Amino acid sequence: MKIEILGVGCPKCKQLTENTEAALKELNICAEISKVTDIAKIIEYGVMMTPALAIDGAIVSSGKVLTKDEIKNILTK
Repeated sequence: MKIEILGVGCPKCKQLTENTEAALKELNICAEISKVTDIAKIIEYGVMMTPALAIDGAIVSSGKVLTKDEIKNILTK
């Protein structure tokens, strides 16, 4: 599983990263987490508001900081 955090490094982006890492740890899921900070690449995804979360290349959230529980719910679907 490949997870991408899209954003320019603002506090909200950092919080989304922390929440994602916590959700993965609680679910005992091994995943590659990367950060996408290049505006052109973020726009290629069609994201207009950051932070955004992509799982295996598909945007699952944008414009808000998901909680750990919201991320766990997405990951277990």
